Amino acid sequence: MAINYSEKSKKFHIFNDKISYIIQILDDNCLGNLYFGKHIHDKEDFSHLLQGGLRSLAVFHKENYYFMSPQYTKMEYPTYGTGDYRHPAVEIKQENGSRVVFFEYESYKIFKGKKKLMGLPATYVESEQEAETLEITLIDKLLEVHCILSYTIYKEYPVITRNARFINNGSENVILERALSASVDLPDADFELLTLSGAWSRERHIKTSKLQQGIQGVYSKCGASSAEHNPCVILKRPNTDESIGEAYGFSLVYSGNHMEQIEVDTNDLTRVLIGINPDTFEWPLNNGEEFQTPEAVMVYSDEGLNKMSQTFHKLYRTRLVRGIWRDKARPILINNWEATETNFTEEQILEIARTGKALGMELFVLDDGWFGKREDDKTSLGDWYVTNFKKLPDGINGLSQKIEALGMKFGLWFEPEMVNKDSDLYRAHPDWVLQAPGRSLSLSRNQYVLDFSRPEVVDHIYNMMERILDTAHISYVKWDMNRYISECYSNHKPASRQGMVFHEYILGVYSLYERLIEKFPDILFESCSSGGARFDPGMLYYAPQAWTSDDTDAVERLKIQYGTSYVYPLSSMGAHVSKVPNLQVGRTTPIETRGNVAQFGVFGYELNLNLLSEEEKTIVGKQVAFAKEHRELIHQGLFYRINSPFEEVGSWMVVSEDREKAIAAYYKLLSIPNEPWRRLYLKGLDKDKKYVINNDKSRVYYGDELMNAGMVIHKEDLCAGGGDFTSAVYFIKAVEKSFC
Repeated sequence: MAINYSEKSKKFHIFNDKISYIIQILDDNCLGNLYFGKHIHDKEDFSHLLQGGLRSLAVFHKENYYFMSPQYTKMEYPTYGTGDYRHPAVEIKQENGSRVVFFEYESYKIFKGKKKLMGLPATYVESEQEAETLEITLIDKLLEVHCILSYTIYKEYPVITRNARFINNGSENVILERALSASVDLPDADFELLTLSGAWSRERHIKTSKLQQGIQGVYSKCGASSAEHNPCVILKRPNTDESIGEAYGFSLVYSGNHMEQIEVDTNDLTRVLIGINPDTFEWPLNNGEEFQTPEAVMVYSDEGLNKMSQTFHKLYRTRLVRGIWRDKARPILINNWEATETNFTEEQILEIARTGKALGMELFVLDDGWFGKREDDKTSLGDWYVTNFKKLPDGINGLSQKIEALGMKFGLWFEPEMVNKDSDLYRAHPDWVLQAPGRSLSLSRNQYVLDFSRPEVVDHIYNMMERILDTAHISYVKWDMNRYISECYSNHKPASRQGMVFHEYILGVYSLYERLIEKFPDILFESCSSGGARFDPGMLYYAPQAWTSDDTDAVERLKIQYGTSYVYPLSSMGAHVSKVPNLQVGRTTPIETRGNVAQFGVFGYELNLNLLSEEEKTIVGKQVAFAKEHRELIHQGLFYRINSPFEEVGSWMVVSEDREKAIAAYYKLLSIPNEPWRRLYLKGLDKDKKYVINNDKSRVYYGDELMNAGMVIHKEDLCAGGGDFTSAVYFIKAVEKSFC
């Protein structure tokens, strides 16, 4: 790992033994990008990689400088107005109305370790020796505005993280209209774009398209990272698959409005832009004021998509997630939502908890319906205290003590960012809702969005949550957000600062999380947003797991969890066994398959256990025991995608880093007549080790046999007779020679 600067050639080379990233100070004192990809040896001069020359319509923004035109040059952090007609990374509106900006190189600093981002989530280091950081300071001399570009390279990962910070040191007030976290120009357009897109209940499906001239990409303008488009893009070569070929992953550590844009110009240069969505964004910078962009994470792989994913998984699991729950086994929970919704009694809750305890579960989570006069979704959001003592005679504290007396931990649901009109909070503070003057309020799920850009609103919600968490025995919090932002206008701000509200809102969410985590470091937080509408790296910094989707159907969850795995570790995916027919799609699947899908996530249950048959309860007990035995392997092992569930069958597996243990799963979607023989080709094993499957020591297999020849899938391996929606899970373990 090193960051080298050559004074003679004016190049920065950021590299470890896996990747290289090279920046050049050009003759006009701007920054150009020379290379991003597989590691190459460091040397004095890489200027031969600089592409350029005279072309028709080329604009040169410096007199007597006719070699490089910004329009045809790979720029490092492009600006608007001086000849580069592609989309820029930054736009600044000035007092005279001009948006022309010219950032040129001023200085640099290299240091060990990595700085925190104030008020924002980001990856971190535990030792300065883990990473090295380069800060390049640029200046617009006319405006006296500085831009500090930060690059961190980790020693052990093919990863570079980036962010930008702007400081107005001039006398003129300016407005940032675009302030992206990173821009990368690649030398050709021979890529396919892969995104994680969809909608509520079908989040993060794989979408692939070939790059062509023009603009492609994804975005969100709803105030959350969204169910429609996750804040990441992947560029892969056309021949790249899970195991071979080049892939570039770009992921934004942010939970609000975002943009990931790919632009291919007329010369087949590819520009990747990633950061806060500039639409509706305006950030005034007066003298002495600063603005910090979120962090962008860039991952390179020359060993296919799976290696890229494994890099994201380990980085996010160990250097983004924080606190005691980062490495700790997650409890197996039972949630009452699909069993009772908001209509329950304390005795009903305790009956479900007793059965859960008898089946080996460790945590009971009380979902929506416990606060105010809540009997449906029309009332009481914002009133985070118990007033209905017929429903909960001893309040939350009493119920939590009763759950703990059963030998289980207790968890609680909140939706702190929302309010119903029928609530004490709204009646006291109607101006605390985001609403545009003179406009009607749009309604979603009978609720409105609190103005979290206002500190007094965040303080009020914190005080109510803190009181509950401090007086009751609560080990887990499910933090929900069940609608997007509309009428994004703050009654607290002047017209000139309304463009700040979307960003300040998410900063308010982060600050509330941070305060609660600091006060209650032992609580396990799970983020939720109508399921997976805010499943992003920013949330993982505060809540180490997220409710992956409201769609709990096992077949649909295969697709959702498969797509999510391209960037996010299994330890981040809340995955539960739910009731059938499924609430979202009406499908009935075997309870074994529901368990075999949910095992590859943070495992739990979402049904009324007391309505199960005795046979089903026996199966549930075995599922819980299996999860307890193998959850560390599933959450911390290397994950391999094998067969896509978007096709005929799905399969995947997890392998321990020492290759001693693995768990593989095979999912049959629909039966077909006269079905062909199927084989499952395992991945990630040690080719020279000997393994047994499901502890059957009568048959021993070398790792290379299981990977290259595969294992035949027999119908009798599958649950429920091997029909539609059936599955099998295989435990693979290395054996001593004495067993062979």
